[in-house]
Parts: sequence; structure tokens; C-alpha cells
Amino acid sequence: MTKAIVLTGITTTGTPHLGNYVGAIRPAINASKDENVTPFYFLADYHALIKCQEPERVRQSSLEIAATWLALGLDTSNAVFYRQSDVPEIMELTWMLTCVSSKGLMNRAHAYKAAVADNEQGGENDPDKGINMGLFSYPILMAADILLFNANKVPVGRDQIQHIEMARDIAGRFNHIYGEHFVLPEAVIDEHGAILSGLDGRKMSKSYNNTIPLFEPEKKLKKLINKIKTNSLEPGEPKNPDDCTLFSIYRAFATTAEVLEIRQRYAEGIAWGEMKRVLFEHINDHITPARERYEALLQAPEHIEEQLQEGAIKARAVSVPFIKELRKAVGISRISV
Repeated sequence: MTKAIVLTGITTTGTPHLGNYVGAIRPAINASKDENVTPFYFLADYHALIKCQEPERVRQSSLEIAATWLALGLDTSNAVFYRQSDVPEIMELTWMLTCVSSKGLMNRAHAYKAAVADNEQGGENDPDKGINMGLFSYPILMAADILLFNANKVPVGRDQIQHIEMARDIAGRFNHIYGEHFVLPEAVIDEHGAILSGLDGRKMSKSYNNTIPLFEPEKKLKKLINKIKTNSLEPGEPKNPDDCTLFSIYRAFATTAEVLEIRQRYAEGIAWGEMKRVLFEHINDHITPARERYEALLQAPEHIEEQLQEGAIKARAVSVPFIKELRKAVGISRISV
């Protein structure tokens, strides 16, 4: 039986936080152990350049993200774990796909339309001011990431569904012109995936500067949890756990029995200070073993690099012969053998 190919990319622009872990990293780590699929996980460092022009930040983020996935137990014997920039065929395919992608399709991309709308609302005469071609062409690079490995399924958030639809459109156009080469990928949405609230109650996101880094040292972790906003209800007053950031984070790390117990304590009027202590101890206990592995990996970057290079070899075992096939299909080949 042919294994399904599942592909996920992680943009290297920040430090992984609790929201990343619960929403994407933890499910992907579990999937890496599924012998019925071939998972491809990559550090999307070329994607990082679209919005981040700080070389050291991109390098440091690459190190931290790779260390995070390895510390949490990514099964690299089953998963293909690589850095996007170590697979040059991705960029070659990007150009091939660019040449069959219509500008009209790119005009409809949500990120581009949002940037134009911001300019127009700001009173700019040029609606494209500050918009680079990386942002405009981002969906094509993402399509190349997916199509080079003929991924069947791509786990994404709802805000990324359009990009998978665009990848399907681009693949279909290429197939129509040059013959059937690409599988049309499907977006996979986890309807039950957890979305954590951040320090201010909004969705945890580095864009809002409200995140809790996954492997923050104990003292800093405790300090951040103590900063989480709560309401003014006093100790002893019943509290609603379902509109509480503290509870939403706790629930993402707790068992069903633990969640029921804390719900009861909310009904009994648990004090906010006590709940913050409970949350800190629970998360700290949960992540301490992986944090220790993470810190050890940061001190051994050569091991991380070795894992990425091994992954690149596996990835290129697929990409090199496939790009040769695609070159031949588009007419790029030697004049004589």
C-alpha cells in the first residue's frame, strides 16, 4: 500500500510558543510516529525572508525551531525533516510554476489584498507601497513546497486554506499544459485543534506580542503566567472557566479528569493567584523533560545540523529525479545525450 504524504512547513521568524505547540507541533510530532504516512516537515527559511530582513533572527529561529521539534521527540526515522534552503529544487520548481500562474490568481491572495487594503485605508496614493514580490508571490513558493513532493494532505489553519486551493489551481494548470505530473493536494483542518489565548486574552500570536515561549526558564515562565489578564472576581466568588485564559491554557495540557477537577474549583471560587500557581506547576511539570533536551540540543548545534542534512538527503532523493522529469516535460534538457 502506498503511504499518504503529509507535509508541514514552519516559518523561521520566531521562537516556538505554547500556542504553536498545542495547535501544530504536538499533533505533528504524534503524526511523525504514524507508520501509515510519510510526513515531510521543513524549516521554511526562504518564506521567512518575505517579512523578516534580520539575518541573525532567521538563523536563531531556525536553530530554536529545529531543536524544539527534536526535543519533543520527532521521529526522524519515519519523518523527513529538512531545511527548505537545502533543497534547491524547490526554488527551481517555483520558477516553473510562476510561469503558469496568472497574475489575476495572485491578486486574489488574502495577504496581498490585506496589504493593499491597509495602504488604501491609510490614504496612500500607491496601493502597492511597501509590498514586495515575495509577499505577492508567496502562494507560488508554497505551492512548490507542496507539489515537489506530491503531498496528498497539508495540515493548515483556516487562514491558509486559500493557499492550498491556489496550489491545486497551479498544479492543475501545469498538468493541463505539460501532462499529469502533480497530485492535487488537500487541506486538512483539525476542527478540534486547540487555539490558545495569550497574555492579553487575544489569540496567542507573536504578531500581538502576547506569547509564552514554550521552553521559557522556570522563573520567566512563572512571571509570564502571573501577567495573564483575569477579571476582578474575588476569591470565593464562582467563576466561569469557559471565558478564562488561564483555564483554556490549562485544558490544553490536562487530562479529562484534571479538567473536571479544575472546573469544580472554578465553581467553588478559586482565587486567581491560586489558579496561576496551578497552571504554572502543571505546564512546568509537562515541559521540563523536553526543556532539558532542548537546552542540551542548543549546546550541540552540530547534532541538529546533522539531522537536517540527513533529512535533506532523503528529501532530495525525491526532488532530484522529479525535477529532471519536470525539466523534460517543459522542454529544458540537453540537446544531445
